[in-house]
Amino acid sequence: MKQFHCVFRFLRKNNNQTKDMNNKIKFVFLLSAFIISTPFVQAQDHDLNKLIESWRNAYDLPGLSVGIIKDGAIVLSEGYGVLEEGKKEKADNHTLYSIASNTKAFISASLAILVKEGKIKWDDPVKKYLPYFELYDPCVSEMITIRDLLCHRSGLGTFSGDVVWYRSEYSAEDVVKRITHLEPQFEFRSGYGYNNNMFLAAGEVIKSVTGKSWDVYVKEKFLIPLAMDRTLTSINEFSTSSNIASPHKPQDGVSTPIDWVAWDNMGAAGGIISSVDDMLKWINFQLNHGVNRKDTLFNNADQKIMWTPHVSFTVSDGARNSYGNRNFSGYGLGWSVTEYNGQLMVSHTGAYDGMYSAVMLLPTKNIGVVVLTNSMTSIGSLLGYELFDKLLNLPQQNWLEKGLQYEKSSAAEKTLRIKERTDVHKTGTTPTMNHSVIKGLYQCPMYGDIKVMEEGNKLIIDFVAAPGLKATLTHWHYDTYKLDWHEDQAWFDFGTVQILKDNNGSPSGLLFDVPNDDIFFNEIEAVRQN
Repeated sequence: MKQFHCVFRFLRKNNNQTKDMNNKIKFVFLLSAFIISTPFVQAQDHDLNKLIESWRNAYDLPGLSVGIIKDGAIVLSEGYGVLEEGKKEKADNHTLYSIASNTKAFISASLAILVKEGKIKWDDPVKKYLPYFELYDPCVSEMITIRDLLCHRSGLGTFSGDVVWYRSEYSAEDVVKRITHLEPQFEFRSGYGYNNNMFLAAGEVIKSVTGKSWDVYVKEKFLIPLAMDRTLTSINEFSTSSNIASPHKPQDGVSTPIDWVAWDNMGAAGGIISSVDDMLKWINFQLNHGVNRKDTLFNNADQKIMWTPHVSFTVSDGARNSYGNRNFSGYGLGWSVTEYNGQLMVSHTGAYDGMYSAVMLLPTKNIGVVVLTNSMTSIGSLLGYELFDKLLNLPQQNWLEKGLQYEKSSAAEKTLRIKERTDVHKTGTTPTMNHSVIKGLYQCPMYGDIKVMEEGNKLIIDFVAAPGLKATLTHWHYDTYKLDWHEDQAWFDFGTVQILKDNNGSPSGLLFDVPNDDIFFNEIEAVRQN
C-alpha cells in the first residue's frame, strides 16, 4: 500500500506536467514497482498463513493466533482455527488467551521503572519491603534480593510450592508466607529453579513500594500507555470482553474444552490475558528499549540488566547443533536469554490450564514473534523458530517434525508413569481402617487444612483452601485410595493417597502420589489432627 500512495502523490504533484517525458518515465517506474511489489507481499502473507495453518492441523490444535513484527511494522497478526472445539467462532488477532508466565516480563519491567525512579534497587533485600518474607534458612531470608527473585536462584526447585497457590483461595501474601516450609533443591544462588512463588513475592514488593497491587500498576504503566486495550489481568474481567478462546486439554488424541481457572493469587507470575494484537505493542515497546513514543518508561541500561543472564545453563550438543551453534543460555530478569544463529534471543513461554504461549525476540534484528494457543502443546517456540528462519532467509530445518516428535515422546513418558503405577495395582485387598476411622482433619504447615469426610457410603477429600481439588476416594489397594477428581484437572489425572498409620494402627497422615510435572502433591505432609 505504501507504493500505491506514492504513485498517487506523484500524480497529484505533477498533474500539470503530464507531457514531460521524464515525469512519464518516473510514473511508469513507480507504477511498475507498485504492481510488482504488492503481489509479492500478498504472496508472502499467504505463504505464512498456509504454513501456520499446516502446523495447526499437524498439532490438531483447536485454535491459535500468531503475530510477527519487524522494524516496527506488523508483518503478521492473524488467528487460525476456532475459539472452541466443535464450535464455529473463528480465532483472530484480537482473540484473548492466557499468556501465563509471559506476565513475568511485565513484573520485571515494573520493577525496572521503580529502579529508574530511585524507589528501589535491584539488590535491595526483599525483607526491606516484605518483613514477613522467610525462606528455608534465616541467612538466605536476610540475603535474598529483588534481583534473586526475578532470576530464579533462590535455591528452591522448579515449580516447588505451586501446589500452595494452585486453585486455592489463599492471597498472594498468604502463599508467600507459607513457602517458608519448602525445602531447597540446591544452595542459594548456586543453581536455577524456576519458581513461580518468587514472582508472587516480586508482585508484593511492587504493592509495598507503590501502594498499588501489581495489576493496577501494570495497567497504569504499560497497558494504558501502550493502548493494550483488550488485555486483562483476571478472568473476573471477562464480563467486559468477548472473543475469548476456550482452554483445551489434549487427551487420547482429542482436545477437550475445560473451564477457565482463576489465577488471581499468582497473577504476578502468570495472570495476564491478552491478544496477539496487544502483545505486538508490548513486543515493539521492548524492541524500542523501554521507549513508548517519546516517553522512556525504563532505562536502556536496566533493560540490558533484564536481558543479561544471571543464571547460566549448560548447552547440550543437540541444542548447539539445532540452534545455529548456540554458545550460551541462561535466565535474566523475567526473560530467558540465549542466541539463535549468532543473534541475541530473549524469549519466554507460558503455560496455563489449557493454553500455552510463546514470545520470542531477536533484538539485533528488530524482530519479534508471539504465538498464543488454546491447547497445551509445544507448538509455540518451535513455530517461532520456523518463522525466524523464514524472516532471516536461513536454511529451513524440520521444526514441525521435531515438535511432533517431542509431543509424542512427552505423551509416552506421561503414559509410562501412570502405567508403572497401574501395573502394580493389587486387586482383592481390603483397607485395614474403615471410613469412620479415616475421616477427620489433616493438617500441613505449608498447605493448611485437608478434610476427609464421609458422604453416604463414600469418602470425600476436601483440600479446604482449594475447593476445585475436591475428590472422591475410591479404594485402590490396602490403605491406598484413588483420587477421582470432581472437576477436570489440566495438569494431572491419575493420583492416589495413602492413609498412613502410627504404631498403634491409627491414621496418622496422608501420603500423596499424583504423577505430573507441575503441581507437586508430594510436598504436602499432612498430619492427622483429631
